[in-house]
Amino acid sequence: MNIEQYREYCLSKPGTSEDLPFGPDTLVMKVGGKLFALCNIDHFVSINLKCDPEKAVILREQHEQIIPGWHMNKKHWNTVVIDGLSEKLILELIDHSYELVRNSLPRKIKAELDL
Repeated sequence: MNIEQYREYCLSKPGTSEDLPFGPDTLVMKVGGKLFALCNIDHFVSINLKCDPEKAVILREQHEQIIPGWHMNKKHWNTVVIDGLSEKLILELIDHSYELVRNSLPRKIKAELDL
C-alpha cells in the first residue's frame, strides 16, 4: 500500500475529510470533524489508527508491526507499521478506526453522514 492508495481508501468512506492541522508533513483523516487516522506524508511507513483498547492489546501481542500509538493516547491508538502487514489487515484496521470514531459522533452528525 502506498500513500495514494491509503488516501483514496480513507476518502471513499462517508463524511471523511483530510487536513494538515499539525503541519505540512502530517496528513490527518477525519470523519465528522474527528480524527481517525494520521500519517507522515513524506515518509509513509506507518499510520496511527484508533482502536478498541482490548483489541489494541491483542493486536500488539500478535503483530510486532503494531505498537502503542506514537504521540497519541496509547490505550486508544496504535501505530501500524505498514511493512510486513497484509494490505487486508491494514484496511481492516482503518475500517475499525473509522467505525469507532463514526459511532462516537452525535446522532445528528451521523445522520448527516448518511445523506
